[in-house]
This record gives sequence, structure tokens and C-alpha cells, in this order.
Amino acid sequence: MEDAVGRRSLSPLQKCTAAIRQLAYGGGADTVEEYVRLGESTARNCLHNFTAAIIDLFGDEYLRRSTPDDLERLLHKGEERGFPGMIGSIDCMHWEWKNCPTSWKGMYSRN
Repeated sequence: MEDAVGRRSLSPLQKCTAAIRQLAYGGGADTVEEYVRLGESTARNCLHNFTAAIIDLFGDEYLRRSTPDDLERLLHKGEERGFPGMIGSIDCMHWEWKNCPTSWKGMYSRN
């Protein structure tokens, strides 16, 4: 792809893929180099621009404190699905593992 002055450039698809892979897999900017073919600093910039755009577009609606109605709705849904009181344990870090291998003890908890 060429940019506005005719130089070869990275495609928007490459840039978005780099950002989404970093978010999805939790890897650093240097982990997408071979897959997407862009350098570490470019991948870091892509992630920054991507997250800034998401915050800009959706921040007012989704990146806000929960209202009492939101909490009530989420608690009701959780209870319907067999997870009473799910607020505070969405990441499952507060659950006790009955059959957790002893070698993993404490690995997946905040104790």
C-alpha cells in the first residue's frame, strides 16, 4: 500500500491486526513482528492509536462507572446463569478450585 506521498506503507489491516493481537494475547509489541511484518515501535504506536480510538468512540458509553441499574441487571443475569453475586469475581480469581492440581496452588488466585 502507498501513503499520501507515494511511499510504500503498512496497510490499516496490518496495523489493526497488530493492535488486536497484542490485546488478545497479552504479548509485547515485539511479538507481532514476524506475523504482521512490522517493527516493535510501529506495533506499539498501532496499539496506542487503536486504544485511543476505542476510548474516543466508546468511552462515554462503556468506559464509565456502573449505575445501580447496570449492577442490578448484571447481578440478575449472573444469578439466572448460576453465578450469584458475580460482581467482583468476573475473572474467576475469587473462586476456590476443588480439583486444582497442587503444583498450580496459588497460581490462579489473588491470595
